[in-house]
Amino acid sequence: MRVKLFGAGGKVGSVLGPALVGAGHELVELGEAEAMVDFTAPEAVVGNVTQALEAGVPGVVGTSGWDTAEVETKALETGLPVFYAPNFALGAVLMMKFAAEAGKHIPRAEIVELHHESKVDAPSGTAKATGAAMGGDVPIHSVRLPGIVAHQEVLLSQPGELLTIRHDAFSREAYVPGVLLALERLPDLPPGLTIGLESLL
Repeated sequence: MRVKLFGAGGKVGSVLGPALVGAGHELVELGEAEAMVDFTAPEAVVGNVTQALEAGVPGVVGTSGWDTAEVETKALETGLPVFYAPNFALGAVLMMKFAAEAGKHIPRAEIVELHHESKVDAPSGTAKATGAAMGGDVPIHSVRLPGIVAHQEVLLSQPGELLTIRHDAFSREAYVPGVLLALERLPDLPPGLTIGLESLL
C-alpha cells in the first residue's frame, strides 16, 4: 500500500517508517497515497487528516489528545474511513479489556499512567479510554518523567486484596503491529470514524 506518514521524523514515526517499508508498504507524498498515517501532535492532527480526506485518502491516527468531532464529520462527508486508537500496542488494548472485566467484580479502582516528559496530553488517551471502559469515574494519576516510554497500571482493591493489571511499552516498536493491522483493515471499515484497536481484534 502507498502510505503518507505524517510525523515521520518524530519519536514514533522514526520507528514506524522503516517498519512500514519492511512490511511491504511504500512511503509516498499525499498526492500518491492510498492511505495516510498520523503520529504528530494534537494541534496538527486535525489539519493533516482533513487535508488527506479532501484528497480522497483514508487514514489511521495514533496521535492522542485531540477533539475527534471535526474529523468524524469530515470523514462522513467524504464517505471515507478514519481509524483512531489512543494506543496501538496490542498488550495495552488487552490491559484495557481485562481492566473493564475486573471492574465488574471489584468496583474500587484507580489508574496510574507514566509517560515520557515531552508527552503533551495528561491524562493519556489510553488512561481515559481505560477509565471510560470501566464506567467513567475511575481516578487517573499522570506521571511525566525522562527515560520513560509508556506504562500504565490499573489497581483494583477491596478489603484483603489488590489486583494490579499493568502494561509496559519499553520501546515504540510495540505500536507497529497495531498500525499494520489498522492499515490492513482500513479498506473494510465503514465511512466515518472508528475508534479503538479493540474494534479490530
